[in-house]
Amino acid sequence: MEDKYNQLRLERYSKELANMLCDRHFAAHDTINGPQLIGFTPVRQVNLFVIKELLLKWHHEMANLRSPYFDYEHEEVKEALLNFMNVLSRKILIKRDAFEPLLQKAIYDTFLLKLAPVAMFEEKFLRIQEDITLPKLQENLKYIDLDKPLFAGFVGTLSPSNRDRDYILSRFKLYLNANKDNIAPLAELVSSFNSLLPINEEEIREAAPVSPLAAYAAAAAAKPTPAAPVEEKDVVAPIHTTQREASAPVATAAKTTVANDNINERFRAERPTMNEKFSNPASSSLGDSLSNRKIESLKNSISINQRFSFINELFDGDNMSYYNTIQKLDEYKSPDEAKHYVQHELAPRYDWSKKQDSVGKLLRLIERKFA
Repeated sequence: MEDKYNQLRLERYSKELANMLCDRHFAAHDTINGPQLIGFTPVRQVNLFVIKELLLKWHHEMANLRSPYFDYEHEEVKEALLNFMNVLSRKILIKRDAFEPLLQKAIYDTFLLKLAPVAMFEEKFLRIQEDITLPKLQENLKYIDLDKPLFAGFVGTLSPSNRDRDYILSRFKLYLNANKDNIAPLAELVSSFNSLLPINEEEIREAAPVSPLAAYAAAAAAKPTPAAPVEEKDVVAPIHTTQREASAPVATAAKTTVANDNINERFRAERPTMNEKFSNPASSSLGDSLSNRKIESLKNSISINQRFSFINELFDGDNMSYYNTIQKLDEYKSPDEAKHYVQHELAPRYDWSKKQDSVGKLLRLIERKFA
């Protein structure tokens, strides 16, 4: 059971509330520590999600510690790392610039736990797990406060042999529909947030305004299907009327060129390796030929659909990691610096070796920015 909601309004509200709460706290403190985190807001679910995000950050840092020179599977090493983690967890100390994005995501995810419980179950219980086990699923229940009996009840129906993500997710959808009467109303959560920053249920549920890009996409979808399909074009920037008029003759010329090429031969080429993607990110395609204008910034040029694709494919569904990365890429002064950051920092951190298509699209955007 997934409710319709105004994503843009929720994102804006989460940002405003996170900013306001940080203004209050950091006016008197330079940092925030663990005990302060536990009761930072009166909405306990927000605090729990902040702590869970910190745990994920920790696991990412631990993964970066591993190297081919030491035995990280040795029992003594595992025990030492566990002790280190326990000590570090009692020494949390975060500055505002690092804490505010975590808080913003936690507020947003708290709303989605009510509005899109299936998507949040996938993110909080399944997506972060390398190997799905019943003890790990039960461990994640520690970070759920809203409708916890619902999530705990479902996990209790699983057996140790249930390890397939798609199967578990499909079962959760059925369980949710069968127990929808046991879900607390959204109004209760809205009331809790209202004491911090005013918002009402109508704002959350109202349909978001249709953007020019969405209207253009809907109009394009209504056109007859072309006789011979070609590679789908990636829309990476909002398309305005003047841009469409200017691109019309280019599109005609591109179609003529493609008609004279042997398309089957073009797509029969061997799939490029990860290194080839980095060394030659601007390989030509029909989408590139129709979408090769210089862009001023990555942040303002990536379409909504492309943004969600990047978040899910490259950043494991972490909105804040995506936003922070795009902001950093926009700050670089040359394409070599930006691509070096992608290749030597982002790719190892998020294991992009098997995500060549999405990485290639990001690199082509970088090329366009510095064209």
